[in-house]
Amino acid sequence: MRLYYSPGACSLSPHIVAREAGLPVELDKVDFNDGRKTEDGSTLGEVNPKGYIPALRLDDGPVLTEGVAIVQYLADQAPEKKLMPERGTTDYYRALEWLTFISSELHKGFSPLYNPAIAEDAKKAAIEKIGKRVSYVEGMLAGKQYLLGDSFMIPDAYLYTILRWAKRFEIDLSVYPNVTAFMERMRARPGVSAALAEEGLE
Repeated sequence: MRLYYSPGACSLSPHIVAREAGLPVELDKVDFNDGRKTEDGSTLGEVNPKGYIPALRLDDGPVLTEGVAIVQYLADQAPEKKLMPERGTTDYYRALEWLTFISSELHKGFSPLYNPAIAEDAKKAAIEKIGKRVSYVEGMLAGKQYLLGDSFMIPDAYLYTILRWAKRFEIDLSVYPNVTAFMERMRARPGVSAALAEEGLE
């Protein structure tokens, strides 16, 4: 499998999951400053007609896109790692609930901040909304190591990836002790550390 990524972008989430799962996923860095070229000689548009990352080329050729789908696929390739709860259980649907929340409320919540032309009032509103969402996560992490309890699962990789962006926009996570502890706990995991090092994010 081949993962198309950009350092620190949302593609870090499937990268972490792949390393946690012990899967032999190759990396292909997309150069957004050079026509979105990839290391295998193609362009991002040729790999993913949607024009964005992450994208995962499967061993038999097809390309899978959308981070939430990719992390679930990767988890299914290593069922012994238990990176998702058993299908059909309440916890399974809780995991899907978290993936959806992180995607729609946190990931997309940061999107306006990446627009260099954003007005100050719009920027302030976006940061306030992100703060409300992080406050919710803070409460849900009370008494738990990870989002679904004491075991790392794929929503944790996604949450960690998105919350890493807070520093860039001067959003202080230290006011959320449970979130801060979660981020430190994640950073200490071998799979997370490996992914960060491979992307040059140490």
